[in-house]
Amino acid sequence: MKQLAILLFFIITPLALQAQKNDYKVYSVAFYNMENLFDTLHDEGKKDYEYLPDGDRKWTGQKYWDKQKNMSTIIAKLGKDVTKKAPLAIGLAEIENKNVLNDLINTPVLKDENYGIAHIEGPDNRGIDVALLYKKDILKINKVSARDLRIKETYAGDNWEFKSRNQLIVEAELEGESIVFLVNHWPSRRSGSSYREAAGKLQRNIIDSLRSEHSGIKCITMGDYNDDPSNKSIKKELGAVGDISNLTEKAYLYNPFYKMYKKGLGTLAYRDSWNLFDQIIFTKEFTAKNKGWFFWKAEICSYPELKNKEGRYKGYPRRTYSGGYSDHFPVVIYLLKQANSNSSK
Repeated sequence: MKQLAILLFFIITPLALQAQKNDYKVYSVAFYNMENLFDTLHDEGKKDYEYLPDGDRKWTGQKYWDKQKNMSTIIAKLGKDVTKKAPLAIGLAEIENKNVLNDLINTPVLKDENYGIAHIEGPDNRGIDVALLYKKDILKINKVSARDLRIKETYAGDNWEFKSRNQLIVEAELEGESIVFLVNHWPSRRSGSSYREAAGKLQRNIIDSLRSEHSGIKCITMGDYNDDPSNKSIKKELGAVGDISNLTEKAYLYNPFYKMYKKGLGTLAYRDSWNLFDQIIFTKEFTAKNKGWFFWKAEICSYPELKNKEGRYKGYPRRTYSGGYSDHFPVVIYLLKQANSNSSK
């Protein structure tokens, strides 16, 4: 009976909410891999030479600003058909530094959205980081921190250290309710699965610690995990379940993108197959209807302009280097709250 009640809730709720939309507040939370949003200047100690005017990509000021225009236009659009506004918060991957983020939020299409920036420089060799943009007039930020993923190894008798993008932690309040946003970009597929499994374990440890300090706190972890929802790094090490009826005190993370993946949907394509590396996962407290902010639905935002229109890669994400956007589609979830409800921290 419990499982039936949960199933009926997720079938009936969208219809009920549509009929009573004026009784609910709604915000979108998004994630977008920006595919190498580099400026045209060299960052000391970083291997960013490919993205310089005389580098392999011939990354000129014109290309940079065209890229900023394209990406800002999509960010402003994410979830807007439902919320009528740009996202409350958006996690970003593959951004070079805070300078490109400042340029991004000051583009014509975003400058009136009042976005703030949460970013901590990470240890990635190429210089790409993760970040969170957030509506400064709505979301109160209490703390921004990060944890690095570093693995000490021995290879051919030499000791060396594997290091990847940091995992960003943004502790915030939304209308008095505590919410933590975590932004990730796990090691690439060129690395072995064990590196992403280590990233999943680190992320789980971070969330476990947050919940130990603040019982029942709501957490949203998002990112380009470089793994699908069914891979070990997500299912075992992070511990995210794809069926809401399987949530427990121990298995407390819900992944709404699991069912999309099982249907063959994805956010990037490679060798004629789709992967769903970009996901937004959250703690079970977001599945409790009308207890403050709760989860409504999730989407892959595969807008027509983001796709190649012809050729061998028709329907695939339209990449930066073909005058497009990114090799990933962005993803969104929607949070709802009864308009007359009062949340407690």
